[in-house]
Amino acid sequence: MMIPLNKPLTPDLQTLTKYITQVNDKGWYTNFGPLHELLTERLEKYLGVKNLLLVSNGTLAIQVACKALNIKSAITTPFSFVATTSSLLWQGIETAFSDIDARSYNLCPISLDKALTEDNRYDGVVATHVYGNPCDVQGIKKVAIKHNKKVIYDAAHAFGIKVGDKSVLDFGDASTLSFHATKVFHTVEGGAIVFKHKKDYEKAKQLINFGIKSGGELGEPGINAKLNEYQCAVGLTLLDGIEQVISHRESLFNLYRNELKNVVELPQWHPEANINGAYMPIYIEDETLQQRVIDALAEEGIQSRRYFTPSLDLAYNKQKSYGCFNSHSIAGGVICLPLHYHMNIEAVLKITSLIKSNLS
Repeated sequence: MMIPLNKPLTPDLQTLTKYITQVNDKGWYTNFGPLHELLTERLEKYLGVKNLLLVSNGTLAIQVACKALNIKSAITTPFSFVATTSSLLWQGIETAFSDIDARSYNLCPISLDKALTEDNRYDGVVATHVYGNPCDVQGIKKVAIKHNKKVIYDAAHAFGIKVGDKSVLDFGDASTLSFHATKVFHTVEGGAIVFKHKKDYEKAKQLINFGIKSGGELGEPGINAKLNEYQCAVGLTLLDGIEQVISHRESLFNLYRNELKNVVELPQWHPEANINGAYMPIYIEDETLQQRVIDALAEEGIQSRRYFTPSLDLAYNKQKSYGCFNSHSIAGGVICLPLHYHMNIEAVLKITSLIKSNLS
């Protein structure tokens, strides 16, 4: 039996149909409709945040956040999904790379401070909570204050994550979410931005509606990045059972780590953070052993992925790099194992047993 790397949540059709029927009855399909407002309200309550703006995908979330915060140049992590960097380059933001921490895989505050001390011309910092593991948010905050930089967190993997008793989305000037079908929570396609300041939220809400102001007059040129009512219906349907989903994924994640803690290297998790089981990364330095594990899993119909590779400073080598040795090493050795709501304990034990036998 095949074990896929990921398998999206399927919304309950009976509940989904009720929401879609409401949409059809009202004839209000997009443009901040009733379900859009309800999903916004429910997400703010569930996540414990304010100033949450729904958008049509996670890439546009980063781009709109940069526009709203007037970020025209940024220093970012080389270890993330390609969209973190390509979203910046696509809209002409001058982009540079600073190294990651070798234990957490997140942007390293020490390396960031050195880069900004060497060259302080950047408007902001774009950091990713990789695999749902929060960055050193206090360390990055100190660097940002020292160098007077705005901070955007790519929190695409970090739905429902807290640092202590505070949502991880509350850190920085803005945090972006992806609601792509592969994520812990999804709206098929979609995303959101959480702003620290109300004025930035209001500017962004205007920007995602072509730049049209609340009174109907035209303001700064904008874009169409709104989330439609059908997608909001999916989100509302899935949100009903999200606590059970995250709890199950967390239990599988913890089982993986308990079984593999003395077998492979595992990223160091933020000590004050909870877990949402978004991904299951392992690190194997030796390329021959990496391939042996990947091949052994594939022979049993088990998908895996070297995720993320290559290090983005190598993929976009025309951009300035302030030294990314750790990222090169980690990107060359990380493998993500299957982890999703539809898996069970037996699947995890089968996978970990195969890894153990091939690395013994």
